[in-house]
Amino acid sequence: MDKLQSLYSFLDLAGTFAFAISGATAAKQRGLDLFGIFAIAFLVACGGGIIRDLCIGAIPPAGLTNWRYLVAAIIATGLTVGIYSLVEKLNRPVLLFDALGLSLFAVTGAQKALSYGHNAQVAVLLGITTAVGGGVLRDVMLNRIPVILEREIYASAALIGACIVVSGNYFNWIPADLASILGLIICFAIRIMALRFHWNMPASGGHKIGTDQ
Repeated sequence: MDKLQSLYSFLDLAGTFAFAISGATAAKQRGLDLFGIFAIAFLVACGGGIIRDLCIGAIPPAGLTNWRYLVAAIIATGLTVGIYSLVEKLNRPVLLFDALGLSLFAVTGAQKALSYGHNAQVAVLLGITTAVGGGVLRDVMLNRIPVILEREIYASAALIGACIVVSGNYFNWIPADLASILGLIICFAIRIMALRFHWNMPASGGHKIGTDQ
């Protein structure tokens, strides 16, 4: 159990750092100043978890009390500003850790909601919110259409991961820890396969509004 918790902690920080890098990179591409880049990096890394904690009454949110999240955002900002050319070359590793972060946050978000006594619906919704909330805040702040509202398979992978965790808790078909691991693996696999094989959700067939992406 201690080793499993250590693995969760490592993946949590890796995912947080990857999310922060993606936020800082997007902010730099938009020409924001140093504070703006840091703010976006922190929002992406911690925004979803902060929203979840506020919704379930876990106050103050972990994203504001755990210094590791702040350090991750600071390092991500420093790397993006200082060695941007290298950061651009880390696209594949960042996508890998982003997928890990998405999977872990979907699982831990659902777990935390359940641990605070909320029902299955709340747990699933907050699992998704934890996983994708930071990215939505980033896109809104940068005046872009959020990725989860387009065709890319992202939130749907988080939905499946959170549902596995919640169903394992409610129906006891497998132990809770095993359900969490299974949810993480399946969410991660779906996201990676979607990136590898360019899977997308069906389009509505309408005309896409032009945006500065």
